[in-house]
Amino acid sequence: MPSITPCLWFDRQAEDAAKFYCAIFPNSKITDVSRYPENLPGDRAGEVLTVAFELDGKSFTGLNGGPQFTFSEAVSFHIEVDTQVELDRYWNALLADGGQESQCGWLKDRFGLSWQVVPTQLAKLMTSPDRNAANRVAAAMMQMVKLDIAQLEAAAKG
Repeated sequence: MPSITPCLWFDRQAEDAAKFYCAIFPNSKITDVSRYPENLPGDRAGEVLTVAFELDGKSFTGLNGGPQFTFSEAVSFHIEVDTQVELDRYWNALLADGGQESQCGWLKDRFGLSWQVVPTQLAKLMTSPDRNAANRVAAAMMQMVKLDIAQLEAAAKG
């Protein structure tokens, strides 16, 4: 199978974003930075063009392509965590310096990229054969901004 690498389009913040993400996720690093050449139209000669980076071993590319395109919730990154401590850590780190909370475990970081920070238990709770329990979990989740594992589990128990 061919390698698939998400390419994230920024105006001029690709390197800052890569540094931000690499500081949040373990086993992460910037692997390459390329710059705009002198012979292209525009005023970007010498500025960062692309940043190749890895987040926990997964490859990404950040492209400083200009202001024409921005992120939307149509694409997001889903982070599954096992504990509330992990959930809180990623949630708070991604919101740092200008991120925005949404609902049901969604947020936008300061670059406008959408993330879902979700406990691994949620899928099991939402697909429980006890449909009343699953419905209670769904109703509880819909009232939350940051997900709370204890409250979701309490909702499942009724």
